[in-house]
Amino acid sequence: MLKRKSKLLLMKIFSLFSVVRGYNIPIIVLAQYLSSIFILDKERRTLDIILDWRLFIIVFVSTLTIASGYIINSFYDSAKDLINRPKKSMLDRLVSQKTKLQVYFGLNFLATALAFMVSWRASLFFSVYIFLIWFYSHKLKKYPIVGNLTASLLAVLPFFGILLYFKNFYPEIFAHATFLFLLILIREMIKDLENIKGDIANDYQTIPVRFGIKVSKNMITLLTFLTIIPVYVLIEKYDVGYMDIYFYVSLMVLVFFCIKLWKSETQNDYLELHNILKTIIVAGVFSIVLIDPSVLLHGKTLLKF
Repeated sequence: MLKRKSKLLLMKIFSLFSVVRGYNIPIIVLAQYLSSIFILDKERRTLDIILDWRLFIIVFVSTLTIASGYIINSFYDSAKDLINRPKKSMLDRLVSQKTKLQVYFGLNFLATALAFMVSWRASLFFSVYIFLIWFYSHKLKKYPIVGNLTASLLAVLPFFGILLYFKNFYPEIFAHATFLFLLILIREMIKDLENIKGDIANDYQTIPVRFGIKVSKNMITLLTFLTIIPVYVLIEKYDVGYMDIYFYVSLMVLVFFCIKLWKSETQNDYLELHNILKTIIVAGVFSIVLIDPSVLLHGKTLLKF
C-alpha cells in the first residue's frame, strides 16, 4: 500500500514536472547568466556577476514566472492538447486542475514577493509579466498573428528584465534579441501547423486555420529570410567573436528548414521542423560563450590606470 502511494506521488511529481516543462528551466537559467556575462555586463568581472544576489533573484523569479506560465497555458489548453498530444496530455492530467491552479498562484505570489526584495520596480515588472502571460493564455492565443507575436514577445521579455537591471542598452543587444524573437516567432507558427487539428476542434483562429496552410508557410518563409538582417548586423557591425560561426551555421540550417517546410504535410513533419528550431535556439545559448571563450579560462580582467 505504501509503495503504491509512493509510486503515485512520484508519478504526480513527474506529471507536474512535465506541465511546467522542467527540462527547459536549466536552459533558461543558463541563457540568462551567459547573456549577463558575455553581452549585458561587459565591465564587471565574471565572478562578481555570478555572485550578484540581485541577479540571482531576478533569474530565479524569471524561472518561477515562466513555470507558472506553462501551468496556466496547460490549464486553458487541456482540451486542445488531448487531441494534439494525447500521451503527454494523459500524463499531465495526473495532476488535477485544482492542484495546477494552486501551484500557479503559489509560484506567482512567491515570484512577486522575491522580486520586491530587489526593488518595487522589479516586482511591478514581473507582476505585469504574469498578467500578460495569463491574458495571452486566456484570450490572445486564440487569435491569428496577435497570438504569435505576443507568445514570442513573452518568451524574450525575461531577458529585458535583466537588461533593465543592468541598464546597459548596447545596440548589439537588440540585434541579438531580434534574431531570437524571429526564431521564436517562426517556432510559434510551426506549432500552429503542428496543432491544427486541435485548434480547429476548439475554435482557435490561428493563421493556418484562418488563412490556410499555404499562407502560413509563406509567412514562415518570409520570417526565415528576415533572420539574415540581424545576423548581418551582428557579424558586420559588432564584435561577436567566434559566435559568427554559430550564425553562419544557423543560416545554412534555416535554408534546409525552408526546403523541408514546403515538403511537410503531417504532424510528424512539423514536429521535426519544431525540433530543428529548438536545436538552433538551444545551440545559440551555448554559443554565447564563443563571443569570448577566454572568459571561461581567465575570467574578465578590468584594467585599472
